[in-house]
Amino acid sequence: MVQYITLLPALSNPFGREDTSFFHGWTTVYWPWWIAWSPFVGMFIARISKGRTVREFVLCALIAPTLVCALWMSTFGGAAIDMLNAGGAEGVKAAVIDAYKPEGALFGFLKEIPFYSIVAPLAPVLIVIFFVTSSDSGSLVIDTITAGGKMDAPVVQRVFWCTLEGLVAIALLLGGGLNALQGAAVSTGIPFTLVVLAMCYTVYCALLTEER
Repeated sequence: MVQYITLLPALSNPFGREDTSFFHGWTTVYWPWWIAWSPFVGMFIARISKGRTVREFVLCALIAPTLVCALWMSTFGGAAIDMLNAGGAEGVKAAVIDAYKPEGALFGFLKEIPFYSIVAPLAPVLIVIFFVTSSDSGSLVIDTITAGGKMDAPVVQRVFWCTLEGLVAIALLLGGGLNALQGAAVSTGIPFTLVVLAMCYTVYCALLTEER
């Protein structure tokens, strides 16, 4: 965890690295991806956080998840890197280095730890739950917007948006694979950055008014 916090600033910007792969792969893909998700996630979190204080929101929705993600990345990522440096983790090496399929790194790493037969089937279940939850929250927000802000929009309308989201994602994956899906996220996320910046300013103004 200490190494993660210490080395992350230098390794996450172009001034601390000689290669540009991390800069392009991380900044120009993941950042716009998150920004493209921000209107859905923002409205969803605002809805489930109704009645909470700003302090409770910051602690439970911002700080706590960040700490858990950092702990997860430093623990599992650090363990995989240590195995590779020690000459082990053949599953990780075959997936990431030889075949260049980072999505297979998780199962390659799980093969190196005990109880693989128990843990491996749980991984896809957790992945499916993650995607289903994300799609559900996104369709809920779209349904609310298209219903004019109503919280009790017709169920059929919400099912329509869920189905449409799934069909669009399937079409992008079949048409161009993961790169097409990433391209769609980047193309929508970059322009929306200006909207997010304006929203940050309005939140700041609202907090000043709330304090007064």
